[in-house]
Amino acid sequence: MKKRFFGPIILAFILFAGAIAIPSSWLTGFITDKRVKESATALNPSMFQGLYLQDQMLKDPTYLPIYGSSELSRLDEFHPSNYFQVNNEGFTPYLVGKGGSQSLIHSLNFAAHMDQLKGKKIVFIVSPQWFIKRGSDEQHFAPNYSALQGLDLAFNEQIDPDVKKKMMKRMLRFKAVQNDAILSELYKAMINGQTWKANALKPAAKVYYSMLEKKDMYYSATESSGPKRYISQSVKDKSWSELNKLADQSGKRHSGSNDFHIDNPVYKKLKPKVPKLKGKNKGRSYAVSPEYGDFEMMLDILKDAGAEPMFVTIPVNGKWYDYTGFPKKGRTDYYKKVNMQIRAKGFQVADFSGHEYDPYFMKDTIHIGWKGWVYVDKAIDEFYKTGKVTSS
Repeated sequence: MKKRFFGPIILAFILFAGAIAIPSSWLTGFITDKRVKESATALNPSMFQGLYLQDQMLKDPTYLPIYGSSELSRLDEFHPSNYFQVNNEGFTPYLVGKGGSQSLIHSLNFAAHMDQLKGKKIVFIVSPQWFIKRGSDEQHFAPNYSALQGLDLAFNEQIDPDVKKKMMKRMLRFKAVQNDAILSELYKAMINGQTWKANALKPAAKVYYSMLEKKDMYYSATESSGPKRYISQSVKDKSWSELNKLADQSGKRHSGSNDFHIDNPVYKKLKPKVPKLKGKNKGRSYAVSPEYGDFEMMLDILKDAGAEPMFVTIPVNGKWYDYTGFPKKGRTDYYKKVNMQIRAKGFQVADFSGHEYDPYFMKDTIHIGWKGWVYVDKAIDEFYKTGKVTSS
């Protein structure tokens, strides 16, 4: 009886130890070009929080990564993933981000891929609503945080030590990291210069990392590609002026139920609350936030990596923000501040902050929409071809 009981346990342990010991380089062949292509528009959190699909994508010059948050899922015919699908300009957009993917989450991701970012053109969409007074909170951080990337940061020798320490201190403010016993204790030891403690923790941390790495490999090779997406040919072979007219028509058709140019289904849900929201945001501002520090760390990582990013700074829905009483100064100060941060690093920026009141530029109160995507598409096209940005 004892042999029967212990035999399977011993075998399972041997198989588990063997799986962890297999070098990941032996397994990357299971991640096919087809899987990478499928993941480009799947908006799959497993890919955002992993390493291998992004690794494969960054090696391939035909992909142009577009990083951002919830606006990436606001899909229509003008969205870059549709526009550049039907107008072949020599690259495929690769979408990385979802709601709650703010500067710190992207910093962690970029740090994990530093060795592949040198000379790589990327697009990064910055959202004003990230820069609230309290900055990123647990509700947004936890679902997007990657323990695998968090451990990678601890072992990362490429990142500037000061930036690394700042990132670890910032991450320790979140329960998702605090509750990870191995990672949190390793971070504390490294921050406090307790080399003996860090060295004692590293063997366990490396086993933990290997487990998460194999899990990432499995999901990268096998997970479904997401819902099938409809590709619209309506934007094929159109001039930019024709696209603007088409976007105006589409925006008018989809947001005719209200004066704020908000997408009809969104406004239908919002409508009962509208009277109560009038003047509710008096005194608010996006000019003071911990997010600026997180954003600066991300800029430092991209600069040190030698990446070639184009940042897209989008506006808010001006009519809606005025209605809710959100001060104009609290928006314009943000636009100036964030654009100054970007340009101080020598990076390109497509600044669309002057389009707050353009009908159909935004799809709802904060997300870019029909006409906005046309402007973004034009800036991406220009940036990809010339490395410069003049669109605004």
